[in-house]
Amino acid sequence: MPAEPRVVPRFAAEPPHEPLPYGRWAERLREEFLAACLAIDAQGEDVGEPGDISWHPDRTWHGHTYLPATATTSTGLELFGHVRFRTPEPGREPEELLASADFTSETAAEHPEWSLDLCDEVIGTWVGERSATAAITLVWGRALRGGGAIVTAELADLVVDQCPLQEGRFTLIAPDDYRGDFLDVKLFSERGEELAAESLYEDDADED
Repeated sequence: MPAEPRVVPRFAAEPPHEPLPYGRWAERLREEFLAACLAIDAQGEDVGEPGDISWHPDRTWHGHTYLPATATTSTGLELFGHVRFRTPEPGREPEELLASADFTSETAAEHPEWSLDLCDEVIGTWVGERSATAAITLVWGRALRGGGAIVTAELADLVVDQCPLQEGRFTLIAPDDYRGDFLDVKLFSERGEELAAESLYEDDADED
């Protein structure tokens, strides 16, 4: 068997374990996320009032579970972020909840050409061969095309994470920006047909 040409973490995060939040748990998460939204430095922008929060599948990495969220505001902007908590032992309540949030005017409603609506945040670093570093990145979003079943994260055509859709939403944790390679996020049908692909850096590439 030949040596692996690209040594990089693959499927480092645990798969989703729970359904999308509901009930009292969803309300507790909502309070944490909205508190983080109130702390955003909008720099004079009228962010508006948040609408319903869309929760995305949970992913666990390095002892913490991440629950990403998005919400459209009354001024047409989008709030995005996540609630992180220490992964509880069975039968115990989650502890050390910490939320982060930001906003953007770049929304799917303004970009009908998008096939995937993506958000991302770097949550850690991995040091590889010859001290090359990868940005461990939390990626979440929703499919804007029908017929999808699973979403993958690919680095130089190597699948490094995947997540089945839950109500059209997904969450990935994957290495990015490693040895000159960057993540591509792809949507596949149950039959393995590629339906859509987006790069986290597509807008930057277009500007260049």
